[in-house]
Amino acid sequence: MSSLKVLSGKPAGVRCIQLADDHRCKIFGQPERPACCSGLQASQEMCGETREQALIWIADLERITAVG
Repeated sequence: MSSLKVLSGKPAGVRCIQLADDHRCKIFGQPERPACCSGLQASQEMCGETREQALIWIADLERITAVG
């Protein structure tokens, strides 16, 4: 079993603990990676033309899926 901490969820707007300083997933391709992450497929709509557009899309997704 891996020593990596497995996420059971995080609040919307909170940075993932598995996100490295270079914004890459530390557990990409690992069995510990949550299904919600591995199931998220990038698209032109999601990525936009700039990093800023992509971050807005992700922020909107987190906002509309937030609990409470």
